[in-house]
Formats: sequence, structure tokens, C-alpha cells
Amino acid sequence: MAAVNGTSHLNDGDIDYSDIDAKYQVELEEGFDNIVVLDGAPIVDKSKYEKLVAKLCKDFSKKGCVIKPENVDMPWDTAKGKTKGFAFLEFGSGDDASLAVSAMNGHKFDAEHTFFLNRFTDVEKFQDYDETFVEPEPEEFKPREHLRAWLADPQSPDQYVTFRGPEVAIHWHGKPSQSDVDIKRNRWADAYVQWSPLGTMLATIHREGVQLWGGLSWMRLRKFAHPLVSLIDFSPNEKYLVTMSNEPISLSRGPQMSFTEEDEGNNIAVWDMKSGELLRTFPAPTSVDDGQASGKRAHMTWPAMKWSADDHYVARITPGQQISVYELPGMGLLDKKSVKIDGVVDFEWLPHSDQDRDDAEKAAKGTGASKGKKVIKENMLAYWTPEVQDQPARVCLMAIPSRTILRTKNLFNVSDCKLYWQNQGDFLCVKVDRHTKTNKKPSFCNLEIFRVREKDFPVEVVELKESVTDFSWEPRGERFAIVTSSDPNLGNPGPGITIKTAVSFYQLERGKGDFKLLKTLDNNRATNVVRWSPRGRHLILGTVGSATKSELEFWDLDFYNEDIGRREPGKEEWGAGIVHLGTADHFGVTDIEWDPSGRYLATSASEWRHKLEHGYAIWDFRGQQIEKHHLDKFYQFQWRPRPRTVLSKEKQRQVRKNLKEYSRVFEEEDAAEESNVSAELIAQRRRLVDEWNAWRARCQREGGYEGQAKGESEAKKEEIEVEVEEIVDLTEEVLDD
Repeated sequence: MAAVNGTSHLNDGDIDYSDIDAKYQVELEEGFDNIVVLDGAPIVDKSKYEKLVAKLCKDFSKKGCVIKPENVDMPWDTAKGKTKGFAFLEFGSGDDASLAVSAMNGHKFDAEHTFFLNRFTDVEKFQDYDETFVEPEPEEFKPREHLRAWLADPQSPDQYVTFRGPEVAIHWHGKPSQSDVDIKRNRWADAYVQWSPLGTMLATIHREGVQLWGGLSWMRLRKFAHPLVSLIDFSPNEKYLVTMSNEPISLSRGPQMSFTEEDEGNNIAVWDMKSGELLRTFPAPTSVDDGQASGKRAHMTWPAMKWSADDHYVARITPGQQISVYELPGMGLLDKKSVKIDGVVDFEWLPHSDQDRDDAEKAAKGTGASKGKKVIKENMLAYWTPEVQDQPARVCLMAIPSRTILRTKNLFNVSDCKLYWQNQGDFLCVKVDRHTKTNKKPSFCNLEIFRVREKDFPVEVVELKESVTDFSWEPRGERFAIVTSSDPNLGNPGPGITIKTAVSFYQLERGKGDFKLLKTLDNNRATNVVRWSPRGRHLILGTVGSATKSELEFWDLDFYNEDIGRREPGKEEWGAGIVHLGTADHFGVTDIEWDPSGRYLATSASEWRHKLEHGYAIWDFRGQQIEKHHLDKFYQFQWRPRPRTVLSKEKQRQVRKNLKEYSRVFEEEDAAEESNVSAELIAQRRRLVDEWNAWRARCQREGGYEGQAKGESEAKKEEIEVEVEEIVDLTEEVLDD
């Protein structure tokens, strides 16, 4: 250190700046972010070098990653005169390099070589990693939430989901004290929501794919990345999921976690819901002509992949050519070949009954099926083919996997067919739209009903002179309802024109084995949909999608019958139990859905299909309105499905037999709840009165106006009378006739 004129001067070389440099050091870009290191390239000599580079550039360009041969550098082994099996690729920018790594990493160049790509800057970074092994700390075990815990509520309320604007909410529905919101989230879904078939999970649809939620806290269970997904479908037992996008799969748009180059160009993906694994992809379904002779436009059918009732098979149709059946979980083609069927238009799988499921569970446990009861050892599907020249139209029942044709029915003068299975698989109705030989337009209809559980599959024909616009089987029953019309405007309705319809009910006459007409309602109505209660017996007749009509009619088909089970009525009581319970109205109704218990019904008006008065309403089975909500930007309402009951047939019969005793307990609980509600209301009123008196007294104490004393004396003379109702006792007495 030296002093000049009393001032100290320091030599910079004597000061240590290392601590400051380390603290404020700035990482500079090396300029190699556009360089990619490619491993797994073939080792070639100079004679094959140019051909190798040209093929490499061509493969990259197919994935949207353009690179020129002069930007490919392969190091040489000078001793051997061959390349070393890796290369440096120089792209125009770092973004192009990132795209190449995501698109070409894992690319199979040929049968023996697979490319592995890394950015050059990452390779340098990996060299500085500490390779000392440090044993990871074990994660704390967290038990998973039970996905059906919502069923453990002792009051057994149901749930439903609503989608309104950006908000998705899940509600409880039961007694007034139980009807509240379970959870509400903003931006929970982008497109729509959908319950799984057994109600275990809720699927939310997003631009990036599908997410599944469940448990008491509604945690995310699984996500499936399928960009721009538009449609989804679950297998019946919730083992698999099908997703579809209108945009084909393309790896050039960015990294795809599950898809490979083999999936490019396909639109449909099949996933394993438990593992999240992609099983297989397929191209978009082929558009079909709905009735070749009717002149209707071709359309796409959904679901494009149809599941067998046990999730063992999934099938898709190539219209006019074949049905392809795939085995799960491998998704391999059954017997390595499709079922060739010339002209095939549509098919449907046989649903399994409760007995079929019981037998399957016993077979899986090795206990065998119940004695004396028929067991369906194979799955079954029904398909139909149209008339071609001199060949009649046909409906066939086929066993899978043996491909045995079990039954065939020839049909003539056919315009179109629709297949309707009863939910227990006891009956198959083929609605046949027919035309005369001179007129190719549908003019009348036949119902070809197959009794599937009987020997040789007998078929009964119900001939109708009108067109059938809606058909619906009674769940677990032997009845069906149809909506018919002979209105000349049918098929071409104009603005303000309401199609006139009639509604008819049919039931199986067990002694004869035929379906007999129970009752026909008048022809001057606007009904266009029939919705049965999931428990049978009750149904609703509705007018959906009309700008002028929106009536709802509630009916009971066993009003005078205490035993709701199967019966064999006499001639004098045939159709006598059909009673109209009530009529309601919901303007602009677009959707009608029963809750799983069959006690309540929801009607909704969605902004997707209607322009005015959006929202939803809930009714009981008699048509009494429980609640109604007018909501702007309301899109969707769905009841949460319930899984199959775990009670045995014997236990169910015992509960039904002692239903009056259980009802008495439920009525006592309802009365106690009403009493509690009344007590809470009384307490609330008393609290409000006390608050009012306290406020008034405070105002009088703090008031400084003239005549305060007089006001106080008058206030003291005021009396407030409050009427309070209090239930002391409730007695119910039944008087015998």
C-alpha cells in the first residue's frame, strides 16, 4: 500500500474477488442449443455413407424435421475406415432441435437400428453429474380413497353433476337437509363431463385429453393424453376407455406421450383404465348410409367400438364388408381374421342378465353355475344386412367366439332396421321400416321380436300400419312402449309444425308367448320420446326438441298392482293398471333422465340445443316438481349411476316382503327431521327478534333528538307479538274400513 498526498491507493491484483464472482456468475449460452447428438446410426464405410445420410434426412423430413445432408456430421474411425455409429445434426434453431428430439427419439430406422437423440448441451450437462449413489428415502404410504365411498352414506342419497359456463358442480340429492353441493370447481372441464357406467369415476374432457376423478376428495385418478378429443366411451365394466378426435394423430405437432409413428393418421384410441396404457389405435369410423332405400344421408355412428357385456371383446364394423372382433386385453383380432358379411349395416351385442353375471362370477371362482339354469357360455351379437337384388334382407344372431349362426330371419321390402335389446337380454326387437313394391319410401313398420332365452329363438311379428318414431323396452320387464305416427309431415317438419303421434303399450302374454296390445293413447298428441324408470313400472312421455310443445306426462302401468314383479293378468285386468299420474311442462326441454332409484326425474334445457330459458328441474315419479333452476350458460345435467346391488335374490325378496315395516321406520325418520327443521326455524326466528330488540334499544340509547324521552316511553309501551308453532307430539292412526 502506498500513500500519495494523504490518499490511500490499492492494487487490484491484491484483492480476491472469487466469492463475488461465484455469487453473481451468469450462465452464458454456449451456442450449441441447435445441435443434436444421434446415437444408434448404422456403421458404414465411405461407399454407403451418402446413401445413409440421404435416408436419414428423408426419415426426419417425414416427421416435419427438415435437415440438409451438409448439416449431418458422422465421426469416422480412421483405423477401420467406417463411421462410429453416432452423428451430430445441426438444425436452424433450438426449437427445431427440440422438435427433432421429441419426434425422432426411439425411431426405428430399420430392423436392427433405433435412433436415440439428445441435445448437445444436455450431453455436456450429463458429464458433470455426481455419480455417487444415494439411497432414496422411501415414500410414506398413503392409503387410496375408496372410489365407492359415496355409497356408504346411511341415507343413500344420489348425486348428479351439472356443467354451467366454466363451472362444474357435483350435488347431493335427497332430503332437504342432504341436498347440497359436494364439490364445485372452475374450469374443471373444457368440453363436457361424463360419468363412468357404474358411477365410480367422473371423466372431464379437455383439449389435451381426458382426466378421471373419484374418491371423497375428488382426486385425479388417471389422465389420457389424446389432443383435441371430442368423444369418449367406457366399457360396461369400466375396464377400458375409448377416445376419439376428429383430428388424426400427428407427431409433427409436438411430443406425444403415448402415441408412436404407427399411430399416426388414426383417430380412435383404446386405453386400459387401470394402468393408463394405450392398447391400440384405429382410423375414424366409416360413414354409413342409414337406410339405403330411404335416401337418408350417410352419417358416423358412435360408439364406433362396441363392447361385449363382459368386456372380453370389442368390435367395430366396416359398413358393407365385415365386423372385426378384438380380444381384450391384448386387442388382437379374434382368430386373426374379421367376420366377412356382405352388406352388413349395423350390429349390437347381447346384454347380460343378473343371472348371467352371477353364473360368470361362480365360474370365475370355480364353484360352477346354478343347477337347472341355462348359462350363456358364449357372447352373442345381432346384425342385419339389407336387400340386394334378389337376396332378402336378413337379421342374424351369431355366437362369439365360435362365430356360429344361431338364428336367421329373412325380411322383404325393407327400407331400414334398428336393433333394440331388452336390458336383461331376454328379447331382441328389430324395428323394420317397410315399403311397398312400388314405393321405396317407408310407409309402415313391423316389429320382429326374438325371444332369446327360449329354444330355437322363436320370433313374433307385430304388424303396424304407422311409422314407429321411438321404441323402448321396460327395464327388467316384459313390456315395451312405442311412439307411432302417420302424419304426412313426418320426416320433413316445417317451422311451427308439430308432428301428431300416438303412444301404445304392449306386454308379453305368457300363456301364448305373444306380445299383446295393452293400451293405445289418442292420436292427437305431440309425444316423441318415452323414458322408462330404471326400476320399470313408471314412465314419462315427453315432447323434446319442439319450439312450441314441451309437455311431460307421468304414467304408472301397475297402479292397482301391489306386486311389481312379473305376473300373468287375466283378460278382465289386461291394461287396467295403466293410470295417468300427472302432467307437467318444462319449456325448451332437451334432455330427460331418471335417477338410479326410479323415484325422481330430471329435465334440462341445454344451451347446446336450445336458445332460451336454460336450466334444469327435478320431479318425483308422480310429476310433482321438487326444484327448478334457471341458469344462464347451462350445458349439462347427469345423474350419477349406481353399481349393481350386492344383495342376493333372497335378500331382495325379503326386503320387498317386509317393505311396510321398513317404510314405517323411514316415516319416523322423516317426521323427526321435519321436527328438527321446525325447531331450527323457531330458533332462527327467536334469534332475529332478539337481534331486533337489541338494535332498537341501542338506537334509543344513542339517539340525541328532541323528544327522546317521549319516544322511549312510547317504545316501552309497544308490544311485539310472535306466533311460534311447536310440534309436541305426532300420532298416526290407521282406520280399518
